[in-house]
Amino acid sequence: MSFPRYPKYKDSGVEWLGEVPGHWEVKRLKQTCHVYPSNVDKKSYDGETPVQLCNYTDVYYNDTILASTDFMVATATEDQIAKFTLQAGDTIITKDSETADDIAIAAYVPADLPGVVCGYHLSMIRPTKDANGAFVKRLFDSTYVKSCVAVRANGLTRVGLGQYEIDNLDLPFPPLPEQTQIAAFLDRETAKIDALVAEQRRLMVLLKEKRQAVISHAVTRGLNPDVPMKPSGIEWLGDVPEHWEVLPIKRIVSVPITDGPHETPSFIDEGVPFVSAEAVSSGCINFLKVRACISEEDNARYSLKYAPKLHDIYMVKSGATTGITAIVEDRTDFNIWSPLAAIRCNEDSVPHFVLNFMRSKHFQEAVTLNWSFGTQQNIGMGVIENLACTVPPVAEQREIAQTLKNEIAKFETLTTEAQRAIDLLRERRTALISAAVTGQIDVRGA
Repeated sequence: MSFPRYPKYKDSGVEWLGEVPGHWEVKRLKQTCHVYPSNVDKKSYDGETPVQLCNYTDVYYNDTILASTDFMVATATEDQIAKFTLQAGDTIITKDSETADDIAIAAYVPADLPGVVCGYHLSMIRPTKDANGAFVKRLFDSTYVKSCVAVRANGLTRVGLGQYEIDNLDLPFPPLPEQTQIAAFLDRETAKIDALVAEQRRLMVLLKEKRQAVISHAVTRGLNPDVPMKPSGIEWLGDVPEHWEVLPIKRIVSVPITDGPHETPSFIDEGVPFVSAEAVSSGCINFLKVRACISEEDNARYSLKYAPKLHDIYMVKSGATTGITAIVEDRTDFNIWSPLAAIRCNEDSVPHFVLNFMRSKHFQEAVTLNWSFGTQQNIGMGVIENLACTVPPVAEQREIAQTLKNEIAKFETLTTEAQRAIDLLRERRTALISAAVTGQIDVRGA
């Protein structure tokens, strides 16, 4: 869909903004809205009034703030309640974060929310009679405002946007009725785009579920649908092909399961990658997520305990991603930290078959049944080595592994296409908002 330009334009007087429609005005935000940086902490204090707190994540992850939002409970003074209670037309923005990209993320308040107060790390923008709150929200969604904010944000370990910088943002404003028209148009059009994004996300979920089902069936039932079956003797595994063995993992490895050093090394900017749980995902090691490096000397010392080898399998054994697995696919020099268990298959076990078995729904359920909790979920190496694994004949393991490689590649292609569609839709959404609120397209008749 294409939209016409306005019949007449003028220089906005703002270099980054360029031309705006001839009847629009460029105003500083403080000329059309009141900006209130919040000082309401998330803690509760004796003597203060209990309130519901609209906090950073409520704004960051939502376009609108509704009564149905799961607000946290806190307390506030009477003055804070009077000043920061959310009203219809308010726009709430994030005012500080770890990166400039996360500043001035906006959410709109379409209806009064008595008892809900704007929380710390946020600023509340309340329009005057000359501004439409929904239009103001869309301004903050535009690439123009995001660029302005990126330049104005300051800080080192944490970047922020002070009230002066927010107050003095130069923004384009059409007459109030036109602001309302543009906001309504963008509500309609972004809803259509959001629905298409939601469809692609549902497709990605279905692809993930189908992929998991294909893997699980192949490594527990095989590729021949007519093969005779037998009970595995293990509740979470069920029946397996009659000619398969079922062995504990400690019986299919060439060396005992081990892990990395249980000490915090001296990290350096450049050196040998030191892989931890963050870099283990989707069956491979993502070296872009390696958070630190160690010296050659430390690597040599740690390698006395364990040195990575091609086709070693790693399993995360503690933390939020317990049970996630990856395999070593090249000879890049690196070492691993203690949250990873290293499994080295023997000659009767095909590493890629074992990897897929460990990625199956059945094995992941077994991990869940056997992990323990301290400060976080974890599973010991003694437990891992006694978990069962199916062991078909080696030739059949290779056939299953190759078949799954081909099938997984198809799922990955479809998933990549779905993600690409989402990215394009998001770009379209941002471009449409930016063009409409800066007057580059005329949507009054749309």
